[in-house]
Amino acid sequence: MEIHQIRYFLAVADTLNFTKAAERCHVTQPALTRAIQKLEEELGGPLLRRERNLTHLTDLGRMMVPHLERVLEGSEAARTTASGFLNLDKAPLRLGVMCTIGPQRCVGLLAHFNRRHPGVEIELHESVPSRLLDELLEGRHNIAILALPEAIDGRFAAVPLYRERFVVALPPGHRLGNSAGVRMTDLDGERYLSRINCEYYDALRNLRRAQGVSFVDAFRSEREDWVQSMVLAGMGICFVPEYATLFPGIETRPLVDPEIVREVCAVTVAGRRFSPAMVAFLGELRRHPWPGVGVIPEKATPISTIR
Repeated sequence: MEIHQIRYFLAVADTLNFTKAAERCHVTQPALTRAIQKLEEELGGPLLRRERNLTHLTDLGRMMVPHLERVLEGSEAARTTASGFLNLDKAPLRLGVMCTIGPQRCVGLLAHFNRRHPGVEIELHESVPSRLLDELLEGRHNIAILALPEAIDGRFAAVPLYRERFVVALPPGHRLGNSAGVRMTDLDGERYLSRINCEYYDALRNLRRAQGVSFVDAFRSEREDWVQSMVLAGMGICFVPEYATLFPGIETRPLVDPEIVREVCAVTVAGRRFSPAMVAFLGELRRHPWPGVGVIPEKATPISTIR
C-alpha cells in the first residue's frame, strides 16, 4: 500500500468523480484508476463502484475511508515534522550542563544562537559529569557542557570552551578577605563546607592533604544554594569556580599555591552523526568569543587537568 494510492482513492471518495479526482491529484485518469485498482487488490475487495456516470463507495470503501484518512494524515504529519527538523523549524536540541557551571559564561551563546536559529528548541538538563556522559552515550543528550579533572576517554570528543580558576568563597569580614590570593596552607583549621557535586572534590582534598592542611568538616551538601547560604552565615568556607553565580555578600579570593584551573568543554559522542540543529549549534559554539579563547579550532582536543 503506497501513499499516492491512498491519496487518489480519498480524492475519488470525496468527489465521486474520477476525472475531477485526477485533476485534483495532478495525474492522468488512467494512472489514478490503476493506482486505485492496486489498492483494491491489496485490501482484497472493491472500494468503488462505477455505473455509467455514477460513482459511489462500496461498503468496504466506506469502511476504509476513516482508516486511510488517518494514514494519510500521519504521513503528511511525518513529512512536515521531518521537513521542520531538517530546516531547523521546531528542531529539538537536548543540552546537558554540569550542575557546577554558572550560566553567565554560556547564556550569551544561547541568546545569540536563539536569535540566529529561533526554530531550534533547546531543552537543558543539569546533572553531574558521570551521569551526563552516560546520558550522552544513551542518546538522551545531543551535547554536554562539563569539566573533568582527568582526560576524557576515547568514546567522546571534547571541544575546549574556556578556563576558570577555583577561588575560595569567604564569609563577610573573614580574616583572609583582604588577601590578594589565598594559599592552601592559609586555610589550615578552617571550617569547610563541602560541595558534593564538585568534580574536583577528590582532587582538592588530596592537594590539601599533601600539604598537611586539615579542615574541620562543617557541612556537606549537593545543593549549591545551601552551601552558599552557610558561607554567608559565617559557618565556613568553600572552593568554587570563579564564574559561578554567587549570592551577594560572599567574598572570593583566588586560590594560589597551588593554582587550580578547570577547562570547561563541549562534549559529544565521538563518531556520532549530528542533526542539522547540532551542526548549527556547534558552529555557533566554535565562533562564540569565549573569554581568553577566541575562535575555537575545528579539531577537538581532550579535556585538560589540574595545573
